[in-house]
Amino acid sequence: MRAVHITKLDGPDSVEIVDVDEPVDDGKSVLIDIHAAGVAFPDALLTRGLYQYKPSLPFVPGSEIAGIVRSAPEGSGFTAGDRVAALTGLSDGMASVAAVAPETVFALPDAVSLTAGAGLLFNDLTVHFALRERGRLTEGETVLVHGAAGGIGTSALRMAPVLGAARVIAVVSSEAKAETARAAGATDVVLVDGWKDAVKALTGGKGVDIVVDPVGGDRFTDSIRSLAPSGRILVIGFTGGEIPTVKVNRLLLNNVDVVGVGWGAWWMTRPGYLKQQWAEVEPLLASGKLTAPEPSVFPLEKAGEAIASLENRTAAGKVVLTLS
Repeated sequence: MRAVHITKLDGPDSVEIVDVDEPVDDGKSVLIDIHAAGVAFPDALLTRGLYQYKPSLPFVPGSEIAGIVRSAPEGSGFTAGDRVAALTGLSDGMASVAAVAPETVFALPDAVSLTAGAGLLFNDLTVHFALRERGRLTEGETVLVHGAAGGIGTSALRMAPVLGAARVIAVVSSEAKAETARAAGATDVVLVDGWKDAVKALTGGKGVDIVVDPVGGDRFTDSIRSLAPSGRILVIGFTGGEIPTVKVNRLLLNNVDVVGVGWGAWWMTRPGYLKQQWAEVEPLLASGKLTAPEPSVFPLEKAGEAIASLENRTAAGKVVLTLS
C-alpha cells in the first residue's frame, strides 16, 4: 500500500511516499480502507524528532483517518462498508489501510464527508474536552481564540457557540486568516498587532471569560491580563515555539485560572471517555447544529508540503491528505 514514510529526522522536506506492507488482520482490530488522513502539528514535530513520542525510524506518521471499514471483529459494533473516522495513535494514519482498535473508531454521520471526517476527531474532541471539561464553559460567556485560523482555532470557533458561548473573538495574523476565522463562526476578529487593546475595547473593559491558547509564546501574559474576573486560560499547545512562564501573583489579581488541557493524557487513562464525547458530538454533527470542518486538502504526493504548512503556520483551517 502507499504510505508517507519518515526515514530521517530532517523535517517535512524529508518526507517520502513509498509502498509498504498492509497491516495484517489480527481479528481484534477494525481494518479500514483510508480515504483521507488528518495532518496535525505533532506530525511536524515528529519529522524533526522534537515530539515527546519518538517512534523508531522508519515510521508512518498520522493520528486520525476517515474511510470505509473493510473488516471488523464480532461485537465491535462495526461491519464492512461502514463510513468511519478513527484515531490511530500518533502514527500509521497516512497510509492506504490502517488497523485500529475498535474503541477509537467512530461511525460518521451522513452529513459529514470522509474528507471532513479525517479532520474532525483530533481537533474537535480536544476542543470539546477543553471547553466542556477543563474550561467549564457556561451559557452566555465570551471566548477568545488565539491561532484562530488554524485547526484547533477553527474548531474552537465552530464549537464554542454550540456549547453555549455568546461571543467568540478570533485573534489572527493576517486579513486572509481573518476571512477563515469569520467563515468558521467568529463573532469578532482582531489582528495580532494590538489585539489586547482591541479585545479590551470589544468587551467594554470587562475582558473575556475563556482564552483558548494553542499558540503560547509572548502573548501569554497579555492573555491573562485580558481575562475577566474568574476567567480561565486554556493551555492547549505551543505552535508559537516558546513555552511561556507565568508570574503566579497575576492569578490573584482577578481570581483567574491557568488550566492545562491534555486531552490525550485524559482519555488514555479513562476507558470509555472517547465514546462519551462522541455520544455528545455526533448528534450535533448529524443535525447540522455543529458544522463539519472545511479542511485544506492536499493529495498524498504533497504530504511534505501539507506537514510543512503546520510548521510554518501558513495552514488555513484543518489540513487533510487524500489517499483515494
